[in-house]
Amino acid sequence: MYDHDLLVVGSANADLVIGVERRPAAGETVLGSDLAVHPGGKGANQAVAAARLGARTALLARVGDDAYGRLLLDSQRAAGVDTAGVLEGGAPTGVALITVDPSGDNSIVVSPGANGHLTPADVRAAAGLVHASRVVSAQLEIPLETVVEVVRNLAPGSRFVLNPSPPRPLPAEVLAACDPLIVNEHEARVILGEECSGENPEDWARILLAKGPKSVVVTLGSEGALVASAEGVARVASVRVDAVDTTGAGDSFTAALAWRLGTGSPLAEAAAYAARVGAVAVTRRGAQESFPTAAEVEALGGARPGAPGASGASGASGASGASGEGEAR
Repeated sequence: MYDHDLLVVGSANADLVIGVERRPAAGETVLGSDLAVHPGGKGANQAVAAARLGARTALLARVGDDAYGRLLLDSQRAAGVDTAGVLEGGAPTGVALITVDPSGDNSIVVSPGANGHLTPADVRAAAGLVHASRVVSAQLEIPLETVVEVVRNLAPGSRFVLNPSPPRPLPAEVLAACDPLIVNEHEARVILGEECSGENPEDWARILLAKGPKSVVVTLGSEGALVASAEGVARVASVRVDAVDTTGAGDSFTAALAWRLGTGSPLAEAAAYAARVGAVAVTRRGAQESFPTAAEVEALGGARPGAPGASGASGASGASGASGEGEAR
């Protein structure tokens, strides 16, 4: 019935990465490493991460007719992603400026470029692709109205996964479609606003669930993650590894979770698998080049969840890394 296990609708950026001894304060200049250019963007990252794991994956995105756009298309095709839905033109390819400190944490500034020109009309034109996908995943580095149109074009029986990054208030129509809504601590606080008055993540998850999603996942860095649905709230342990670079780890978590849900895995089981994917990703530098294959994830199977180590990796979402605190793309 479905041609694709996962369709990712989202951003595609060129990541311009510089290593720094520490991130600069306001008004401060620091020296960094040589500039490295990598394919990135939350949408493109998730598509590559899922394809590396073996999922039949497609990407609906927009890039510029430029060298960065060609870099992004090449990386998708090399991973085995169906790029028939990637549109070209309208604006230069989006760019992300990333600084990474020695601990592996990073900061990101995004110039959306062509991502801001992915429109509801583009989604309607790709309705056949949307209908042919078992799970559809989206983020908020594209216009919110485009995400709304994705929800309106979902096939009966398909599943919608949303990582609201960068976070903003969400319409009830979108919240009601999420299964799950995946947030880190920062995103949970932004979406809940004044309702996020306590420090108990279980309470955040319950309040988010009451807003309409069918399920919620809150990533908690070295503390793992928690999943919430009508069946209750449960903790998912992290996997301890020596983190090198958290860039992209949250996207690998989201992609792995979305794919495993599409195969029929229960939410907590899918989140545990996704945490292992994120754990492998943070042990390597870069975004897409850090994403593991299914065999590499299985090789991590001997690691004890939450065992002592240099850094935790629960696979955070949105503006967080696999540790849940650094930036993830």
